[in-house]
Amino acid sequence: MLRLGEKIIVIADSLEQNLPIGGYGYIIAYDRNNDNIFDYVIRVPKDNKHYYVPATDIELEEVLLHQQANQVEREALIDFALATKNEELFRKIMNGDPSGQPEVERDKDVQSTEDFIKQIGLKAWI
Repeated sequence: MLRLGEKIIVIADSLEQNLPIGGYGYIIAYDRNNDNIFDYVIRVPKDNKHYYVPATDIELEEVLLHQQANQVEREALIDFALATKNEELFRKIMNGDPSGQPEVERDKDVQSTEDFIKQIGLKAWI
């Protein structure tokens, strides 16, 4: 639950209330009535209006700025990897895991069917 007075950004208008999408606002109250869909009352200073909004239509400014910074950083690393022709860095950024290492580890653990049957037989005796 967001705190009172926090700066938010309107990210959606799911109930078609003509909310200023992308506009700034502040949380001024909680709507504690369980019978309706609205969670917060926000004030948008630019429009000089109050709006009742569900929690899905708003997001904290800090969260959106952090997401944008992560996206810019990722794009810059991709550009750098492409410019330097660093395939390992590119694959790590795109897949989120280093290339080649999981496959090598998997190959070491592979057993033949005969060894597997022997291990099962030994465990069955114990």
